[in-house]
Amino acid sequence: MGLLLAAGCSGGGDGDAGETAGAAPTPVAATGAAAEVQEQFERVVDTVLPSVVKIETGGGEGSGVVFDDQGHIVTNAHVVAGAREIRVTASSGGSPQKARLVGAFAPDDLAVVKVDGGSLKAAAWGDSTKLEVGQMVLAMGNPLGLAGSVTNGIVSALHRTVSTQGEGDFSGSTIADAVQTSAPINPGNSGGALVTLNGEVIGVPTAAAQDPGAGGAAPGIGFATPSDTVKRIVPQLIRSGEVSSSGRAALGVVVRTLIDPESGQGSAVAVVEVTRNSGAAKAGIEPGHLILSVNGTPTPDQTALTSVLANLDPGNTVPVEIQKQDGSKEEVKVTLGELPGGG
Repeated sequence: MGLLLAAGCSGGGDGDAGETAGAAPTPVAATGAAAEVQEQFERVVDTVLPSVVKIETGGGEGSGVVFDDQGHIVTNAHVVAGAREIRVTASSGGSPQKARLVGAFAPDDLAVVKVDGGSLKAAAWGDSTKLEVGQMVLAMGNPLGLAGSVTNGIVSALHRTVSTQGEGDFSGSTIADAVQTSAPINPGNSGGALVTLNGEVIGVPTAAAQDPGAGGAAPGIGFATPSDTVKRIVPQLIRSGEVSSSGRAALGVVVRTLIDPESGQGSAVAVVEVTRNSGAAKAGIEPGHLILSVNGTPTPDQTALTSVLANLDPGNTVPVEIQKQDGSKEEVKVTLGELPGGG
């Protein structure tokens, strides 16, 4: 990708080109605490950046983080969805290496690709449950095709629930416990590393907030899938290519969103299919019923339903308000199951 840069130039004038306007400014050296922070930033970048890679799929670009010394690389599922070929390039450059998809789990927007051979360095993965709001972090990745880029910011908030839209071969995701950060997240950062000043990866940058008024990304509001989710899902993908224990709650239904013709917005979710012996089936939910709310939260569309479930645990028993075909409404108790590994 090319960047258009404006060349700096000076206009003509009456003065001598060799004439100096004044004494050269004296540089100000960083000292004390400022020097220590700067040096720590440099040490973290030197340590972690070799574990961050550029991923190219032919249809787009993204980032990845080396998970182990066997060549497994974590990225976002949306980065590699539908990819016919995957190539990985180290942040330091060099020739791209062919990679293959090991497995993906769209609900958490995580995927694993593998490079055979080479000597990629595994990153150190930290404990995202120990993060504090205000903690300084660095985002490393491949924004706008600029491999090995680093931005900085803080942890702005914790425990966000973030939904991303499906596109093409990617069905969309809803991430619970997402880490919000002010470190700039740009296209191509997806799948990279959100890193503490201890040099530990505590999140995988996944999405930037959109500003509906401006019609683009909202500056300084980005989100990352927490490292604890990565450490739960990725080993399962490495073992079998699938997720057998998602840790995510499910009603046991297939639904579609009903659109209000006047507002153009969702009004409820309609049950299309009910899984046999699921919590929904045992509670008497049937195809044709509408789900109006779960655990007291309205569910006008599939995204809202997924967001509610993302913050509940399998085994929880919750109230579900339904509307039957005859228009009557009823509240039933549903014991939640677990979302299948296929998403």
